[in-house]
Amino acid sequence: MTRLLLIVSLGFMLSPGFVQAEARRNVLMIAVDDLAGALGCYGNTVVKTPHIDQLASEGVVFRNAYCQLPLCNPSRASLLTGRRPDQIRVYDLDRHFREELPDLVTLPQLLKQNGWFSARVGKLYHYNVPAGIGTDGLDDPPSWEQVINPKGRDTREEELIFNPTPQKKISAAMCWLAADGTDEEQTDGMITTEAIELLRKRNREQPFFLGVGFFRPHTPYVAPKKYFDMYPLESIQLPYAPEGDRDDIPPAAFAHNCPIPNYGLDELTCRKSLQAYYACVSFVDAQVGRLLKALDEEGLADSTTVVLWSDHGYHLGEHNGIWQKRCLFEESAGAPLLIREPGASGNGTACEKIVEFIDIYPTVVDLCGLEVPDDLPGTSLKLLLENPQREWSRPAYTQVLRPGDGEPVMGRSIRTDRWRYTEWNRGEEGRELYDHQTDPHEFNNLADDDQFVPLMRRLRRLLDQHIEGTVPATPFEPSRL
Repeated sequence: MTRLLLIVSLGFMLSPGFVQAEARRNVLMIAVDDLAGALGCYGNTVVKTPHIDQLASEGVVFRNAYCQLPLCNPSRASLLTGRRPDQIRVYDLDRHFREELPDLVTLPQLLKQNGWFSARVGKLYHYNVPAGIGTDGLDDPPSWEQVINPKGRDTREEELIFNPTPQKKISAAMCWLAADGTDEEQTDGMITTEAIELLRKRNREQPFFLGVGFFRPHTPYVAPKKYFDMYPLESIQLPYAPEGDRDDIPPAAFAHNCPIPNYGLDELTCRKSLQAYYACVSFVDAQVGRLLKALDEEGLADSTTVVLWSDHGYHLGEHNGIWQKRCLFEESAGAPLLIREPGASGNGTACEKIVEFIDIYPTVVDLCGLEVPDDLPGTSLKLLLENPQREWSRPAYTQVLRPGDGEPVMGRSIRTDRWRYTEWNRGEEGRELYDHQTDPHEFNNLADDDQFVPLMRRLRRLLDQHIEGTVPATPFEPSRL
């Protein structure tokens, strides 16, 4: 999940290269930062997300979609380039993919080269949040013809944010602010307003790729007070985990940014933080609603494929106190992905098949009728949009690099329709095996059970084909992992 991010792509079937303008689709990509599966359409019964849920009811919601690395910069770079982290050599928050592959063509760049107007508002590539708000962040200029970087009152009122862990910066702390003022004064509200203006002022003779990237619910959790009021504290509960859940989990599996359960905070403070997170999710949901309403008003909905994604998942206290990202558990590796393709026969049906975020690039290109580059490791999801229950046997691969105690550790994980197998430094720092048929919350690590050795060998062979599993020789900054 930086998580939710949304992609809205508008696509008619096109022949490769340039085609007649009236046959082209537009693409609107919306990304949501650090969005967990805390959505009604993903089964959460507390959070209120009517607009995203409506989008899910009109399209296909992918219930098992996985990012390639659960950290903002690597995930976004992987998604927008369509390559795995080991291909672009991006593992931390600072490295740009063009340092490794200067001539690589990104998804928006490919459409721009084929006649689409390409623009973004807000966060598509990585930004440091909140410090980078209002700047270009770690952007990729060849991807865009126009960029807009709103900066709202949330950035001017940071001194009002409550931080229960003052030793941590607000960029990484479970801190919050129930803000005064309107949606439109917040950065994400301004992003929506600017995106709507671009829709209204577009060149109607030219197709467009418009990226819209929301910063919330990334920390600090800032949203107008009315969204906090939607979640009385008595309705907020931390996720269940059995006593001793951590006993069979390798230490390397726990993110270095959350070294002790719940950061040592008491239950009430954790519930207040979760309340603030839910408030931000509902705030972003309202902005999605504004954007989709404008799409309708401009007469674009029937020619628009909508894809909604977050850069990765997000932990909200699972496994007795994991928060945020950087883990290879289900909650962090998995992230929301919704696609609404007008006229697709699968619309209104949830898809349970395993898909990856590197599949988004070839999917959008395919829906736009362009030739999909043959060097992309992902697969177009077009067939699943037509029939979400069709045969589909591709697993998903996710990895993460940890600084370790002076000796970095690489974790890699494979998710099949039944199993998740994870190993740290190719097993030297521990292994995990979870049976999602009987243990969907990954409470029981089966890796030490001898009966599963043949299975783990098979899964490891698949991992070897897609993830190196060793600490990279290319540059990375341990403090920014």
